[in-house]
Formats: sequence, C-alpha cells, structure tokens
Amino acid sequence: MHLFAYGTLMCPEIMVRVVGTLPASLPARLDQYRRGPLTGVDYPAIIACKRAAVAGLLYLDLPETAWFRLDEFEDEIYTRQGVTVGLEDDRLLDAETYVLKAEYRQRLGRSAWSYEEFLKSGQARFTRDYGHFPLPDCP
Repeated sequence: MHLFAYGTLMCPEIMVRVVGTLPASLPARLDQYRRGPLTGVDYPAIIACKRAAVAGLLYLDLPETAWFRLDEFEDEIYTRQGVTVGLEDDRLLDAETYVLKAEYRQRLGRSAWSYEEFLKSGQARFTRDYGHFPLPDCP
C-alpha cells in the first residue's frame, strides 16, 4: 500500500523516525480535500472539500510494519482512509491517508498550512515534542 503524506511526514527525517525507513516517493495531489493548521500544534489535518486540492508526497509500497507504526503515531483525531491521488504524469494511484475525524473539525483553522513554514519554524518544536516516539527495532 502507498501512503499519501501531506504534513509533517513529508519531512524525510520525521518519516524515517516514525517508520524506520524512507520509502521511494513521488510528488502527488489529493483533489477534493483541504489542508489547514490545527489549533495549538505545528501539524495540519485534511478534510473533504469539493473545490480544493492538497499537494503532498506519495510514499510507495510501505511494508506492513510501517502501517502499524503510522497508526500509532497519528493520534485519535485522525482516521486512516483510502483515497485516489494524482501524479505529475496524470496517473492516478490508490493510497491511504489520515483524515481529520468529523468531531474534531472545530480544531481546523481556515488558513492554509505551509510545509515550507513548518520546515522554517515548526519542525524543531515538532521534533522536540514528538522525539519521544520510539525508533523501530532493528530487523
């Protein structure tokens, strides 16, 4: 299965920390979803929205062990669901992504969340706050 990442997991250092490897990836787009910042944290969430699109990365062929770790990493405000993403060459691929649960929508800001701004000002805080996430065991 493929993972569509649209927030902190686009950062290679964070992805490796969470799943223990850096899978091959491609730039991708998820149509009919909107990404916004969550109040009080440095990471975003997405919700369905007809006239929007989210740019991100499609990580290819994640091992089953990665999915267990991803499900542990993402907190209770998200649900993992299947989506179809578009690639730069116009191919469409099925993937899994983490979508904000309806009962937490009040935490989603209306402004856009910027990956570039996250790298400049939020990554250090995020890494400090989530640095406790344990590294995977060596095979």
